[in-house]
Amino acid sequence: QVQLVESGGGLVQPGGSLRLSCTASGSIFRIWAMGWYRQAPGKQRELVATITSYGSTNYADSVKGRFTISRDNTKNTLYLQMNSLKPEDTAVYYCNTNPPRTSHGYWGQGTQVTVSS
Repeated sequence: QVQLVESGGGLVQPGGSLRLSCTASGSIFRIWAMGWYRQAPGKQRELVATITSYGSTNYADSVKGRFTISRDNTKNTLYLQMNSLKPEDTAVYYCNTNPPRTSHGYWGQGTQVTVSS
């Protein structure tokens, strides 16, 4: 049974940095393409960054040059390094496969990122 657990969010000032982590259990994580998604209040969930099983990455235009997605298959962990954060990056951040799966355990609780002075 799969469970994806996000962590690392928090409150940060504009221009600051955060590193999010997503740990996968009960899975064959290493063969999955993965993604980070986010949902801001009153908005639809959007795809932020993706990474293939072999490490090829892609980013939404809004975060390109500021965010870096990476993975450690030995630890079943996905990361999102977020630099130069802006108030518009405020959202709940989730990890999931790419494309996302809806079975139990794939959409976790997410981790809240708040960018505010």
